[in-house]
Amino acid sequence: MTSFDFVVARNDLEQCKLIDTTLPDAAALPADTLLVKVDRFAFTANNVTYAVMGDELKYWQIFPAPQGFGNIPVWGFGEVIASAHPSVPAGERLFGYFPMATHLVIEATDVSKRGLRDGAAHRQGVAPVYNAYARVGGDPAYAGRQGDYQALLRPLFMLSFLVDDFLAENDDFGARTVLLSSASSKTAFGLAHLLHTRGRKVTGLTSSGNTGFVSKLGCYDDVVTYDRIASVPADIPVAFVDMAGNSALRAALHQHFRDQMKCSVRVGLTHRATDANEGVLPGAKPRWFFAPDHIRKRAKEWGPGGIEQRFGAAWSGFAPMLERCLSVVESRGPDAVQQVYLDTLKGRIPPEQGHMLSLFG
Repeated sequence: MTSFDFVVARNDLEQCKLIDTTLPDAAALPADTLLVKVDRFAFTANNVTYAVMGDELKYWQIFPAPQGFGNIPVWGFGEVIASAHPSVPAGERLFGYFPMATHLVIEATDVSKRGLRDGAAHRQGVAPVYNAYARVGGDPAYAGRQGDYQALLRPLFMLSFLVDDFLAENDDFGARTVLLSSASSKTAFGLAHLLHTRGRKVTGLTSSGNTGFVSKLGCYDDVVTYDRIASVPADIPVAFVDMAGNSALRAALHQHFRDQMKCSVRVGLTHRATDANEGVLPGAKPRWFFAPDHIRKRAKEWGPGGIEQRFGAAWSGFAPMLERCLSVVESRGPDAVQQVYLDTLKGRIPPEQGHMLSLFG
């Protein structure tokens, strides 16, 4: 049996191709092994960040690919089509981290009624959340369009939730306004929703082409295009959450606010711009926010189920917003997957679109 995988060149993300790999015999799987058909998966700008940071944050090791290539991890749904685990029947539906592929072999461990983990050795050096699969068969929250929202937004909203919690824990570092770059991105407007909910003033920074969409979201107090950041008053303390990863923009904001830049947190790389020559900037030193570290911290402090309970409440408040601001576009087949990948890589996807993909035609 053959699996088809969509892989990209690690040193040139515009180069991509389809490869085939041989799968184990479904009738003779090793003990506790599952053969999973990857039904559908979400692809967003966040997946581009996974690719850009593939080596540094070990994303490339999750789903091995031929030398020089990488398989970008995606969030989506799979169906168990063959099982050698006594507690996981064929037909089980799973939600979690998948390769851009038609199939995945999982070494099932820690199996419970709610989920399981992939115990494959090459997956053990990454954050545990990336190896967990929820058993979602029969759960209406993961069916139909609600399931699409889960794949498209839930992992991104978890990042929004964690960044908001980090800022709140530190009283926003004394900032009166929080600035979000790439304000049209899904992680950004999820964070803006949470900040707005707890009464913080939020300014969205975006391109002129996305101004209309960002303004209609209703979670930004002000919307400013990148060419007008000098118009923002520089005498108030601000916190900057950088979703864009554009070093020129980051430097301009630091130079504009100087000592009033109380916090500068790097979260995303939607612009994929280098910062090799950034140098020392005035104000707070830019630093990366690494979600798994914050998860481990809160899991210890909040105890079992603490994160899930708080996140669930936050998601319930956010989910109703999605139907009016997000249009789900479904595409199938290798050519369609490649087109959406390249359009996302080059920033050509309209912000109101969310793409659900499948390599099956």
